[in-house]
Amino acid sequence: MRFRSWILSAAMLLLAASPMFATNLAVGNPSCESSYTHFSTIQSAVNAAPASGTTTIYVCPGVYNEQVLIIGKKITMKGVAYGNSNASIIAGPTTGGFLPLATSTYGGNFWPLVLVQNSPATIIEDMTMDAGNSDLESLGCGGDPVGVFYQNSSGTLTRNTVLNAVMGPNLGGCQGGLGIYVETGTSTGNAQPSSVNNVPSYWAANAPFESATGSSTVVVSYNNVNNFSKNGITANATGTDVTVTYNTVVGQGATTGVYAPAGQNSVQIAFGAIGTVTYNTVGSDVWAPDVFGDTGDAAAGILVGYGSENITISNNQVSNTQYGIAVEGETGYGVGDGATITNNTITATHLYDAIDMCANNVSATGNKITGADESGIHSDDACFTPVTGNSVSTNTINSACAGVLVGPFASTTAVSGNTYYNAASQVTTGSDTCSPALMPRKGATVAKAHGKLSPARPSKH
Repeated sequence: MRFRSWILSAAMLLLAASPMFATNLAVGNPSCESSYTHFSTIQSAVNAAPASGTTTIYVCPGVYNEQVLIIGKKITMKGVAYGNSNASIIAGPTTGGFLPLATSTYGGNFWPLVLVQNSPATIIEDMTMDAGNSDLESLGCGGDPVGVFYQNSSGTLTRNTVLNAVMGPNLGGCQGGLGIYVETGTSTGNAQPSSVNNVPSYWAANAPFESATGSSTVVVSYNNVNNFSKNGITANATGTDVTVTYNTVVGQGATTGVYAPAGQNSVQIAFGAIGTVTYNTVGSDVWAPDVFGDTGDAAAGILVGYGSENITISNNQVSNTQYGIAVEGETGYGVGDGATITNNTITATHLYDAIDMCANNVSATGNKITGADESGIHSDDACFTPVTGNSVSTNTINSACAGVLVGPFASTTAVSGNTYYNAASQVTTGSDTCSPALMPRKGATVAKAHGKLSPARPSKH
């Protein structure tokens, strides 16, 4: 027994010294989390984290003017409270200091505040990412700001605030500016020179354009995402699996200008990604110059499809959008078949449909819809024809030009058990027709058939 006890004790000592055990570090005010080794920047703490094992970095309240890159490591980055504050803010370098740190499977360069690349498990919680310092106007459409980018990486994003991932004031039509982006794919290119903007040589050795094809499984929950140019939360590409739940995602609203702003989407899952969108509050996605019939530039609260199938969309609150929930496809990008749209509440959709099902085998059940300029629910044949297997049942639709609209090549759609109030027509089969005299359309002109490719431009990068 003594010999056995000695072996166990020795083994425990070896395990205690193993890098597989957790490391704790801290950033900021030395009086905050004072029992841990402190660093002045978040990046220096990430650099000091062991290559194996898990490191927790406690980020004390303050503003950190840096971009943060996590490659291959298991990092938990957590904002903490100290004194009367718990605002740990990554604001990016001061004007002119941002670097492009990643490229995309779909092309383009990204200027993320936080890039998590090739990491098997990285957790970011209780942080604020504010991209307002990005100042990429001079780069034109080539400069795409992102709040947090998980590329070929897995983990969780919880209770964060992501702000101001916006293109320059004259660049809204570039279709860039993403709050949270999750993508699986291959990035290639060369690292930035170490002399750029006085960035330490670590960046040149480790950072830009190093990602290899992998997978990304990310839980995005309880975050506040606000003021983005293109999308609030985006998941793209085969190999990506996201759970998007209990987030608040608010677009820019009816923005106008000389250059048309992007067709925003609060949440997008596309191009082969899979996942669920549940219990989120989203809205204020309005492409202001749009007019009825010009659907290619419209905005959506939740957009899925283009090769992403069987997506679950349930129990979300969607308001003040052009499309509330859109399930779409397009030749060359794939379909959005098999989505389930259940128990969502959708209010105030301008110009278009509260729910647009431009795909096959899509079901809309138990949704509550109020104030749809076009239809409450549209079984839409404009993406592909014919459309088969769609069902619309037990929904409550109040104040819509058409309660349920069934396209001429979607006639097999099963419509049953719905409740209608204040609808110019309860169920309409055929092309998009609605009399402005019967249902005012908030400035829309003459109703006409869509003839569209998609209701909202998806982010392809």
